[in-house]
Amino acid sequence: MFRKADPDVQIKTPEQIAKMRAAGQVVARALDALRAAVRPGVSTLELDSVAEKVIRDAGAIPSFKGYHGFPGSICASVNEEVVHGIPSADRVLSDGDIISIDCGAILDGWHGDSAVTLAVGQARTEDLAMMEVCEESMWQGIAAMVPGGRLGDIGYAIAGHIAENGGYGNVREYGGHGIGTQMHMDPHVLNYGKRGKGMRLREGMCLAIEPMTTIGEHHVVELDDGWTVVTRDGGRAAHFEHTVAITAQGPMVLTAREDNRDKITQMGFVQPTW
Repeated sequence: MFRKADPDVQIKTPEQIAKMRAAGQVVARALDALRAAVRPGVSTLELDSVAEKVIRDAGAIPSFKGYHGFPGSICASVNEEVVHGIPSADRVLSDGDIISIDCGAILDGWHGDSAVTLAVGQARTEDLAMMEVCEESMWQGIAAMVPGGRLGDIGYAIAGHIAENGGYGNVREYGGHGIGTQMHMDPHVLNYGKRGKGMRLREGMCLAIEPMTTIGEHHVVELDDGWTVVTRDGGRAAHFEHTVAITAQGPMVLTAREDNRDKITQMGFVQPTW
């Protein structure tokens, strides 16, 4: 069914990439709905319900729900929480918070996975600056996804942008991943690396690119709930992610939202179906 670049790396056909774009569009619609729903006074469990409804109404399945026992359809990580925050009725957003929302969907057996960090109400200037750098580092990493490149080129681009634009913490314990018929597949994609090193990138590879930045030190710790990852020093964190296919013409963002259209054009990436 799949060509192989490596024993554990799927190489997708154009038809399979189109199916992944369909799954990515479900995720994009869920994140659009969540962006509209984020406000002071809403709980992260309410946001979880919004996402699950959008996903199931599209005939898809939430990737996260039940994954190794995870109880939510989204990961909702607030302020110092970096990733894997569990949605809760007790976690109510307040003005000035920031929330990282990670969302995944399975459609016809194919996965889409994407994340955004959003400001709640009136944002702090320092948070917005850190979020902007995190998101742009993702785009720079995506730009390195070209046939003939190396896996290390992606991490090099991400880390370089973060280091050169405010010197925010670059979380090293977590990173991106291959994606396709499973949510997490080989290869693991570090958010740092050496240019020209690592696995050769090939047309048909699909990767989730997801940098995580912090205000303060990059060190993180997992809480006793076995999921939520927080900064060790209590500094706030941001997380952005897109699922991306490598094509002969360059990267194609499979979880692209309408608000990404101008950026994709600016970067010269392959236009996905809209």
